[in-house]
Order: sequence, then C-alpha cells, then structure tokens
Amino acid sequence: MKLSADEIVRLLLALAVLVASARLLGEIARKFNQPAVIGELLAGLLLGPTVLGRYAPEAMQFLFLTGHVPVVLDGFSTLAICLFLLVAGMEVDLSTMFRQGKLAIGVGLSSMILPFALGFGLAGLIGPAWLGGGPNADSLLFALFMAVALSISALPVIAKTLLDLDMYRSELGMVIVAAAIFNDLVGWIIFAVVLSLMAGGGHHRFEITQTIGLTLGFAAFMLTIGRWLIHWLLPWLQAHLSWPGGVLGVAMTLTLAGAAFTEWIGVHAIFGSFLVGVALGDSHHLRERTRSTIDQFVSFIFAPIFFASIGLKVDFVGDFNGLLVAFVLIVSCVGKVMGAGYSAYKLGMPPKEAWAVGFGLNARGAMEIILGLLALQAGLINSQMFVALVIMALVTSMIAGPLMQRTLRRKKPKPFTDYVGARSFIPDLKASDREAAIIELVPVSGAQGVPLDEVALEVIARERMTPTGLGMSLALPHARIEGLKAPQVAVGISRQGLDFDAKDGEPAHIIVLILTPASDTTLSLELYREVVHRFKDPELRERLLKVRNYTEFLALLASAPGMKSATHMTTMISAPAMATRVRSLFKE
Repeated sequence: MKLSADEIVRLLLALAVLVASARLLGEIARKFNQPAVIGELLAGLLLGPTVLGRYAPEAMQFLFLTGHVPVVLDGFSTLAICLFLLVAGMEVDLSTMFRQGKLAIGVGLSSMILPFALGFGLAGLIGPAWLGGGPNADSLLFALFMAVALSISALPVIAKTLLDLDMYRSELGMVIVAAAIFNDLVGWIIFAVVLSLMAGGGHHRFEITQTIGLTLGFAAFMLTIGRWLIHWLLPWLQAHLSWPGGVLGVAMTLTLAGAAFTEWIGVHAIFGSFLVGVALGDSHHLRERTRSTIDQFVSFIFAPIFFASIGLKVDFVGDFNGLLVAFVLIVSCVGKVMGAGYSAYKLGMPPKEAWAVGFGLNARGAMEIILGLLALQAGLINSQMFVALVIMALVTSMIAGPLMQRTLRRKKPKPFTDYVGARSFIPDLKASDREAAIIELVPVSGAQGVPLDEVALEVIARERMTPTGLGMSLALPHARIEGLKAPQVAVGISRQGLDFDAKDGEPAHIIVLILTPASDTTLSLELYREVVHRFKDPELRERLLKVRNYTEFLALLASAPGMKSATHMTTMISAPAMATRVRSLFKE
C-alpha cells in the first residue's frame, strides 16, 4: 500500500483537525475541573457520525473516510493506545500496593469481587441478546467481559482526581491508589485471558491454553525478572546516554517490543505495553521529571488522537439506549462503591474515609472505554453497549471528585498555622538533603507521646515510599504516627533548596512537616490540602524566603490575598544504617 499525494494531504489534515479539536476541548474540560479525556471524546463525537456525519457527511467523508486514510488512522490509534497504556502502567507503584498491605489488598479485592459477581451473574442471567451483546457473542465470554468491565478502575483518572483534590500523596490517597493498582493488575490480566478466548482476539498461532499460559508467563516475567532488569539497567542508561533522550528511547523500544509480543501470542498489544509501563515505572531510578516528560509526550499528542478517533466509529445518538445506560451505570456504581466502601470500613477505616475510598475507586475513565472498544472490535458487544460503557466511564469519572470532597468535608477545619509555634518554625534550615531536613524538623515539631527518633524514621520511610516534593518549591513530608497525642506541624525554609524529587525537577525551599495521630485520617487530609492552597501564590513563596522569624512568617500569611478561606533517596542508605544515623543525630 502506498499513499497518494492527495491521501497524504488528507491524512495530515485529518490528524491536525483531530489533535487541535481534542486538545482544545480537553483544555476546556480541565477548566471545569474534569478529566481532559471528556473533552477529547467530545471532539470525536463532534467530528464523527454523531454530529459532522449527520449534518455534513461530505466533510466527514473528505477528512476521515477517503482511500487508505482510515487504515493509517487506525494504525495511529493503535500506536496511541499502546503509548497511553505505557503511561497508565507507569502510574502503578507495586511497592505502594505492598506497603499498604492488608488494607490495600483487602479493599482492592472486595472492590472487584462484588461488581465482578454482579456483572457476571446479571449478564449470564439476562443474556447477551438483551444486554447489548454482539450478533454471535458467546454467553460465557460476554458474561466474563461484563464482569471485568464493571469491576476495573481507571488508575490514571483516579490519580488525576486525587491530585486535583490535593490528596494524591496523603495516606487516604495511597490506600485508594494501592487498591486501584491491584484492580488494574488483576483486571487487565483477566481481560487478557478473555481476549485470548475470543474468536477475533488473536491470530490463532497458538492453542487457547498455550496463549493463556504465555500471557500469564509474560505477566509474571515482567513483574519479577523484567522489573528487576529494567531497575538494574536504568542507572547505566542515565550515566552513559543523553538525558532524558536515552531513557525515553529505551522506554519506547521496550514498549513497542512488549506490545508486539503480546499481539503475536494472540492478546492485544496494549497488554504488553501496560506491563512494560508497570516494570519501568516501579523503578525508583526513573526520575519524576522523566516520568513527566513521557506523560506529557503521550497525553498531549497521542492520547487525544486515540480518544477523538473513538467518536469516528460510533453514532452516540443513534446507538443511545437509555435503559441499557441506566442499567450499566447503576450496577457498576453500586457494585464498586459498596464493595470498596464496606471492605474499607470492616478493615478499620472510619465511615467517612471508607465511603471516600468507594467513591474514589468508582472512577472508570479511559480504561473502561479501552475495554469497551476492544470488545466492540472483537464483536463481543454491539454499539449500544459500547455507548453505555462510554457514558458510564464519563459519569463515574466526573462524580468521583465531588463525592469524595463532600464526604470528607469538615464543618470548621482549623488552619495549619494553629499547629505551628515559634519553636516549630525554622527560618534557615541547615540540612543538605531531605533526610537531614526531616531530622532537623521533627525535634521542634512539638510531638509528644512518642520517641522522636522513631517519628523521624517513620517520616523518612514514608518519604522513601512516595517522595513528597510537589513542585512550586514546596515539599510536604508527613506521616500518621501511632501514639501521637495531638497533630503537629513544623515549617522550615531552605535557602539553598533540597531535592524532594518534585515533578518539575526544582528543589524545595519550603518544607512543611505534618504529623497527625494515626486514628485521624481526615485531619491529615485537611492539613495537607490547606498547606498546598496557602502556598500556591508564587509571589508569596518568593517573599517567604526572606522571612527571618516566626512573627514575620505569620504576618506574611495573614497579609497574603485569599488566605482567609480555607524523589527517591538521593543517597541510598540501608535501613539499619539509617536508623543508626537518625538516633545518633537525636542524641547530639
């Protein structure tokens, strides 16, 4: 196949229109505090048979349906979805899931079992003919697909929601993220098996049992040996290749190779790119700035092409079925919120936080849409069910943040300055790294009821698990401490700046240490969010570096406008050595 000059012109014009409209509407969606994917899907809806094809079919035919242009656009979409799943996989932090332990696994498991059982049971009872199955859909495969579709979460959307609420690196945020990681891993592995069982899911190079075995074997390899090899290779790449270009090139190579392998064995290419993303993103040698570069490269160019192209395939007006949409939306929300919320409550979380976990994990977003598209292409579901799944994904993504915010709201939250005293403000930190800064701040925090060296160790361990550099010259090391009598906050100003592995790559000059009792999750969230809100103003942050005492600090905050409303370790030290260092410094 060779594109003619006219086809090349139309292809480039089609891509330009897709990217421009998707980015524009994506930015508008973000202005209304909604995920960009909503605007990107709306762009496809406007350019596809729903609007443009209905009112100006010649224009749609000219742009997207002439000659070989649809084939090349489909290739672009495949590449885009593989790269998007790379980014989604990089959000999966296996160590976070393991460190959250019983709570994360319990919540993650329960948040899958109930919606999985509801989806499988209802789909099996009612049947594909009445629930939007494809013309020749196998009843068992259709029931398995519905079970997976209703039980999986969307980690990128959940992470974005938590970031918007300033909760991502909080304790509650980590529980939600860890449970979503478990959802993603288990859900995608199950769906990979379902794909291998579909008549149109592979190339039939292998028997079904061989395909399933290869799929599970590849997943096991990438999550163990492959993960270790990438972790071992990254320092060498960063030392000998140009940065970040060298790492980016290797990441793309591994992603495409992994995608090619899973497509070859009879499972969709996205599963391979997702597993490569998990293995790559789990290494603490991958700097936040490199992650951010890959994320921006994919999210602002390739992802819009994919999500906008979805609207070119389906008529969202002609294929809309109100009863089917209501059924999918109700069953999915009830199963996920009840499964996650009840489990979190039974595992010891307060009711408010437990419901917040349920609402957070209910966001489906892009992952649901991708699952639906693959099932539609395989003939397992029809266009009406696909439209219902897309609407469910968008609605659950839109309501997750507001419902979490409403659930966790307190009537009269105290400002964080109420927990800061003259002694707990250090205008000129002497520390030269993040560990030393934590060790310097803990003794002046006023923490009572617990040994200060153990508090420092707890905060440092928490920092190692997830760096707290937020960018904007701000870092928020924090921990919930067992036995702590009252919340404490200490603030330190570092003139030279300290590396807290922020996404913008800039050092932190304002370090706010937040210590709260282990039993009070809500308060830690409120303090975290209020500190971020207080220091959003760049002029305030610049003036804060000139403050010399506690009185000037309070005066600056009081006079600031709008204030009346409310990396991994640079030097790797073993745990025993770190404990010895902390205790010796406290003795001094």
